Amino acid sequence: MVRLGTGIGWRPEIAEAVEHMPGIDWVEVVAENVCPEHLPASLVRLRERGVTVVPHGVSLGLGGAERPDEGRLAALAERAERLGSPLVTEHIAFVRAGGALTASSPIEAGHLLPVPRTRDALDVLCENVRIAQDALPVPLAVENIAALFSWPGEEMTEGQFLYELADRTGVRLLIDVANLHTNHVNRGEDPAEALAGLPLEAIAYVHVAGGFERDGVWHDSHAHPVPEPVLAVLTDLASRVSPPGVLLERDENFPEAEEMERELGAIRRAVEEGAGRRGAGTAMGTSTATGAGVRPESRQGSLEAVRERLALAQTAVLSALVAGTPVPEGFDRVRMGVQARALAAKRADVVAKVAPELPVILGRGYRAAFLAYAQTQPMTGGYRRDALDFAEHVLAGRPENTAVRRELREWWLERSGPRPRSARPTVRLARATRRVLLRR
Repeated sequence: MVRLGTGIGWRPEIAEAVEHMPGIDWVEVVAENVCPEHLPASLVRLRERGVTVVPHGVSLGLGGAERPDEGRLAALAERAERLGSPLVTEHIAFVRAGGALTASSPIEAGHLLPVPRTRDALDVLCENVRIAQDALPVPLAVENIAALFSWPGEEMTEGQFLYELADRTGVRLLIDVANLHTNHVNRGEDPAEALAGLPLEAIAYVHVAGGFERDGVWHDSHAHPVPEPVLAVLTDLASRVSPPGVLLERDENFPEAEEMERELGAIRRAVEEGAGRRGAGTAMGTSTATGAGVRPESRQGSLEAVRERLALAQTAVLSALVAGTPVPEGFDRVRMGVQARALAAKRADVVAKVAPELPVILGRGYRAAFLAYAQTQPMTGGYRRDALDFAEHVLAGRPENTAVRRELREWWLERSGPRPRSARPTVRLARATRRVLLRR
C-alpha cells in the first residue's frame, strides 16, 4: 500500500495557497476538471517538487446499472498516466439512469446518489469495478458516499457491503469519515459499527470534510470547517489501523490559508491520538463483517437480468428526484424532497459557474427561474448542456423584457452550434434564419 501522508484537495481557487502550505505530502484533483494536455502550472510545479497527485473521478457511476463507459474510463486512465499517479479513485454511487436498459431517455443526477445495499446492486457493482480495474493502468480505490435517503429493503450494513465488495474484487477503499458521520445523522448508522465491519487492510486513504446540519439533516457541503464529530470518527479509524493517507476536502467557500492549515493540524492530531490508542492496545479488533454470502454465479438468473432490475429501480428514484414523478413506494418522501431540492440547488449553482452570463442576463430572476425549470426538466447531459437547455426553456416562454429576450437569444445562438459564431455573410444569413425560426 502506497504511503501518501497528509494531503489536501487541489482546487484552482486555492492553488497558490496549496503550493506554499507546509507539510503537504500529496494532493487530489477532480479528474474531470483537468486536461492532460494542458495541466495547470501549479500542478506541474507540485509534481516537479515530488508531490504526489491523485485523480479523483466523479462521473463514472460505478454503482449504476449500465457498464462503465469506455470513454470515461480511458479519460481517467489518461489522467493517471499523465500525472504519474500511484492510484485513481471513484465513488460507490450512481449518477445517471434510464437509457437502453429501461427503453427510456437517459437522465443525469449531477450528483452522487446511493446504491441500494442489496445483492443485486452488489453483483452489478462488483462487475463494474472489475471492468474499471481492467481498463486502468494503476490500482483503483472506491469511496463510500454520504446519503440523504435510504433504500427500502436493504440486505446489508455498510460494513458488510464494503467488505464483500473488497473481498470479491480486490478493490481498495477510500473511506470518507465525514460521510460516515453524515450517514449517522441521516440514516441512524453507527460509524463505529461501520468501521468495525471494514477490511482495514484494503484502505487506500481517508477523506475528511466539513458540512452543516439543518432541520435534522446533515449536508455534506465540503464548504464548512471540519466539525469535532468527524474528527472523532477519524480518531476511531486511526485507533484501528494506520491510514496510508489522510486528505482534507474543500470545494467552495474557501477560507484563508491559515485556517486550512489549522484544519490540517487538527486532522494530524486526530490521527496521532488514534495511533496512541492503538499503541496502548485499546483499539477494536479485526473486522467483524460477514460476507453477503451469495455469489452471482450461484444465483438464479443472468447478471443482465439483474442489471435490468436495478436500472428500473434507479430510474424510478432518479426520475422522482429530478423530473417530478411520484416517489417510489417505501422511500421516505420527506428525505426524498430534501434530496430533490438539494439537487436542483446544486444544478443552479453549477450552471451559474459554467455559464456565468446567465445570472447576469436574467438578474435576480435567474435562481427562481432555474429552480422552477429543474422541478420537471431533468439534466440529460453535462452542466454545459444543462445551461443551453435552460436558456432554450426560458426563451420558449418568451420573456416579457425585450432586452433580456434579445440578449438571452444571442447567448444561446452563440453557444448552441458546433462552432463559435462567424462574421461571414453566409453564416450571418444562417444565423438570421435561426432567429426567425426561434421567434415562431
